[in-house]
Amino acid sequence: MISTLLVANRGEIACRIFRTCRALGIATVAVYSDADADALHVREADTAVRLPGAAPADTYLRGDLVVRAALAAGADAIHPGYGFLSENAGFARAVQDAGLLWVGPPAKAIELMASKTRAKGLMAAAGVPLLAPVDPERVTADDLPLLLKAAAGGGGRGMRIVRELAELPAELMAAAAEAAAAFGDGEVFAEPYVERGRHVEVQVMADAHGGVWALGTRDCSLQRRHQKVIEEAPAPGLDDALQGRLHDAAVAAAHAVGYQGAGTVEFLLAADGRPYFLEMNTRLQVEHPVTEAVFGLDLVALQLRIAEGEPLPTTAPPAPHGHAVEARLYAEDPARDWQPQTGALHTFHVPGEPGLRLDTGYTDGDTIGVHYDPMLAKVVAHAPTRTEAVRLLARALERARIHGPVTNRELLVRSLRHPDFLAARLDTGFYDRHLDALTRAPAQADPEPRLAALAAALADAAARQQAPGAGPARFGAWRNISSQPRTKRYRTEPDGTEHEAAYRTTRTGPVPETGERVVAARPRRVTLEADGITRHYDIAVHGDKAYVDTATGSYTLTALPRFTDPTDRTEPGSLLAPMPGTVVRVADGLAEGAAVTAGQPLIWLEAMKMEHRILAPASGTLTALHAAPGLQVEVGTLLAVVQDAQTVVQDVQEEPKR
Repeated sequence: MISTLLVANRGEIACRIFRTCRALGIATVAVYSDADADALHVREADTAVRLPGAAPADTYLRGDLVVRAALAAGADAIHPGYGFLSENAGFARAVQDAGLLWVGPPAKAIELMASKTRAKGLMAAAGVPLLAPVDPERVTADDLPLLLKAAAGGGGRGMRIVRELAELPAELMAAAAEAAAAFGDGEVFAEPYVERGRHVEVQVMADAHGGVWALGTRDCSLQRRHQKVIEEAPAPGLDDALQGRLHDAAVAAAHAVGYQGAGTVEFLLAADGRPYFLEMNTRLQVEHPVTEAVFGLDLVALQLRIAEGEPLPTTAPPAPHGHAVEARLYAEDPARDWQPQTGALHTFHVPGEPGLRLDTGYTDGDTIGVHYDPMLAKVVAHAPTRTEAVRLLARALERARIHGPVTNRELLVRSLRHPDFLAARLDTGFYDRHLDALTRAPAQADPEPRLAALAAALADAAARQQAPGAGPARFGAWRNISSQPRTKRYRTEPDGTEHEAAYRTTRTGPVPETGERVVAARPRRVTLEADGITRHYDIAVHGDKAYVDTATGSYTLTALPRFTDPTDRTEPGSLLAPMPGTVVRVADGLAEGAAVTAGQPLIWLEAMKMEHRILAPASGTLTALHAAPGLQVEVGTLLAVVQDAQTVVQDVQEEPKR
């Protein structure tokens, strides 16, 4: 029987496992890196053990340190969560060799499925349909497009789509480097890339007594960078015959490797409906809550009971009920190549309505760092029908208060309300087709951003009025100087649109120049009437940023100086670091004076476990290079300068005569 459990992970998955442990009376142990010293999972655990360092390779990927931590803390079992060491057979063996209980599948099963290339061989022998492998050394134009994949891991790391033969060598190198950094194994394989395919998976749960459950299906087709963004259960639109075929294949896969515990068998459905085996993930999945909601189960509790030797409670799983949808909330900017975002998370609140669930590793006041995945939380909605679940989730995200770095919240809301998603027209190319429209800034005719800026300006004025020495704070106590309007300028983030809020002060209160009626104006809440509609605006200010939350959306506004500082400019052609990270390499032969072409990758920056390419903004000459492998950079660090031919000529022409 497990009495004390160490979770060899961090963030929301550690917090989620601790929640089940508390319900079962199991004491908990967290491990943490120096970067996570004050993280939520550390605060929630009964005991915590430091893993010195910050990078994953020095901390959460050090199985020897994790085992030592469990023994030191008196734990008798280890749960790996997902990612990091969760699919590492050597770690599973080390846990058991140390006399600890391993809450996961047998090491042999992990080993058999850990290499996707080996797993495909097993599935072929079991009669599961597969995509034919492609030898990267013998690729021809007829084999394109190709999908490169890391053999030893998932989560989108080490994956690349190749559409041009000339791109293959560089993409192979990048995929191998990313796979080695994420999983310690740089093996990469290639297979045909299926356009407009659906990503559908089956959750399995197996005990040590031969029992295997296939727990419905999940659709995970909405992905960015091959990482899932929105998932749902059951997968919509599958007929009974196809569902039965997927269930049978998943159960056969589990039996083929003597599986125990929670696992997921993933399939790609081609446009014609034919399924192809992708991989088996020998761990709990990020998206497991949608299956829990539909089947009324706690999969972590089942994992723990199976690890203790208990059989599945029944020969068949419980009947499913309703529909569940999950959205992954990331600190990232979808409109700027999904760039991860960092910084202080001042406020983080998602409404707690019936049918909603929040799994997160963050709370108010936490900091989003550079070392780990930028996922803030998973928001899950469960309802009797798909339509109701989607509507509930979209509304919850819309009403959430998230003050801090840019997130993908608006993208999630728009995705859930997109006609293709509502009609269940799902495939992995959804964002390739719709991203521009989903991230487009509001039209200039949309009054809401302007009204949000006006509300922020009025709240600022009310706050100044309530400052010490400003006299009693009450609505209507405005100075009677109506000759000149007061103005304040804001820039909406992240789209950069500017708005000017102008109002006059009168005996009865502020009067906006644009005709709205001010019903109430306080430092944290403003009520405006526009076109006969009364709206409330909640305002929170942190530094130069005002966060404005409304019933139908949220706005982040940066207060702008009244006059622009002419010295606050960046040299034309400057390449600035878009995020904190580490320079991992620069283009071969890159040096000052080198000729570059527009769109050419010049510098590779690693941040949050992904590589990001810095591209030449124009064709021209590299006039400065400050980046070098190993360099740690902050947001806005000058990496290089590229001057296009026209700029260089102009500089020569404007050189003063001597």
